[in-house]
Amino acid sequence: MRKILLGAAALGFLALTCGTSSAADTKTLALVVKGLDNPYFDLMHQGCERANKELKPKGYECYYTGPATAADEGAEVQIIDDLLTKGVAAIAVSPSNAPAIAQVIRRRKPTIPIITADADFLPRDQELRKAFVGTDNHELGVKLAQELKKRMPDGGNICLLLGNPAAANINDRAAGTRDELSGKAGTEKLNGENGWTEISACPLYSNDDAAKSNQMMADTLTANPDLDAFVLEGGWPLFAPQAYAQVTDPIMDKIKSGEFVIISADTLAPEMQALKDHRVNALIGQRPEEMGYQAAMTMMKLVEGEKVDTTILTGLDSCDWDNADTCLGK
Repeated sequence: MRKILLGAAALGFLALTCGTSSAADTKTLALVVKGLDNPYFDLMHQGCERANKELKPKGYECYYTGPATAADEGAEVQIIDDLLTKGVAAIAVSPSNAPAIAQVIRRRKPTIPIITADADFLPRDQELRKAFVGTDNHELGVKLAQELKKRMPDGGNICLLLGNPAAANINDRAAGTRDELSGKAGTEKLNGENGWTEISACPLYSNDDAAKSNQMMADTLTANPDLDAFVLEGGWPLFAPQAYAQVTDPIMDKIKSGEFVIISADTLAPEMQALKDHRVNALIGQRPEEMGYQAAMTMMKLVEGEKVDTTILTGLDSCDWDNADTCLGK
């Protein structure tokens, strides 16, 4: 079914209407992610499937979908629009472009429960959803900054790598990083506060593309020999291990000595391997599998008329070279 969804949204609905359940009265709970090409969302899919073990006996099914790539913002908007047209019991969405998804919700005025998972709407649009399931993204950004400060207490020249410019969760992380490093809320770009400066070429916007992320990092390193650190607000470069190795090979001695620092979000398998190989100094990990599970169960509760918390946080994990074998509890 998932492969069918890699095309147009209409093809996705052929799968939805023809293959999600053998029982005509099964209620579909749709989990819409930013892009099916991102291994982070594979873990949310696993959470959706874990929930199905509990949902199916109750007449529900978690249905995982999304555009082929997070760079196709319009496809995610179309999928939401089509879901509302075809009819599902509830929708959980991780908006790639938060204002665009909010706009379609405002236009369609759905009567079914809408929640956000992983990424939220902007504050002005949050009345459109019943709950948010995921990470305190500002806190994640703060923790990234704290890990950087441990290794560079006197500050330095840094570059933030972000995803989609309209992704509220990634922007919240960047805000947390800047707030922590500057010592004050609302810093739009670091310009010497507490010794921290964002170089003029940054932040970088990768649109959640691993290949693009690595190329941007390589180009930035070449053009800015005085750069001291990268803060990756999402782990996209590390999702492509060979490309990331090519980026970091020339600076491995500096990373190992602490002369150059790379701090990244997320703790997926390739990121953990990069950590163990000392190609990244520290990781702050989310729990996407739990997000997928909690999103599905929250949708069911809302359809059943139950009250839910408006914010359901799934926690963070802090990993570095010293605890890489134990930080995830595995």
